[in-house]
Amino acid sequence: MIRLEIVGGGRMGEALLGGLLAAGWADPGELAVVERLAERREQLAELFPGVAILAEPVAAEGAVIAVKPNDVADTCRTLAGFGVQRVLSIAAGVTTAALTDALGEGIAVVRAMPNTPALVRTGASAIAAGASATTADLDWAASILEEVGVVVRVEEADLDIVTGLSGSGPAYVFLMVENLILAGVAGGLTHEMAELLATQTLLGAATLLHTSDDDAAALREAVTSPGGTTAAGLRVLGEAGVPAAIVDAVLTAAERSRELGRS
Repeated sequence: MIRLEIVGGGRMGEALLGGLLAAGWADPGELAVVERLAERREQLAELFPGVAILAEPVAAEGAVIAVKPNDVADTCRTLAGFGVQRVLSIAAGVTTAALTDALGEGIAVVRAMPNTPALVRTGASAIAAGASATTADLDWAASILEEVGVVVRVEEADLDIVTGLSGSGPAYVFLMVENLILAGVAGGLTHEMAELLATQTLLGAATLLHTSDDDAAALREAVTSPGGTTAAGLRVLGEAGVPAAIVDAVLTAAERSRELGRS
């Protein structure tokens, strides 16, 4: 029997599959991907030889649901018909209660909120247990997502703020880099040079923060000399309300996640 099938062969499904194979989580023959689009199935078959690339779900020990929210209920009913025992859902806004309603009682459900850096195995994911999920089920879900980044365990109610912070967070960072590039070009750099400098600055700052014993505030203070260039730039950001806007963006995205979950 298939050990794990990933239902949905999009970018996140591909990222998970690649991470699991690279880490030796399972042999190719123990994995399957379900993808409706024939062209996409051909692409996946070229990328992952030995993995079963299917148009419809089959019997499996466990499944990852990586389809659009509107397709989740039908996917769950199909999986339940094949006797799946564990389900990890990365479908945005679909609650564990809704998943259990579609799957039926007795099937362990874990809900997750990953983010797009999982595509390069540097993702940040949060997982929450459904009513019938045990610690072992959470361990199973974490073992999958840890192959594409870090995983934290939260209560389901906290997945909305996770969505606003790390789920949507990459978009806020990309917006910042877009505008750093624009500023570089406005100051006379070529686009290519500005992009290289801005991207490397982001990478370097993130790596420094990740490896340093100091927190973000301390690192910011360390690079900000009184009366210097950084202080002048930070003053403009403060006067423009950028720090407060970042907080508002996260909280607004979290509230939107709550609204989608209630719809």
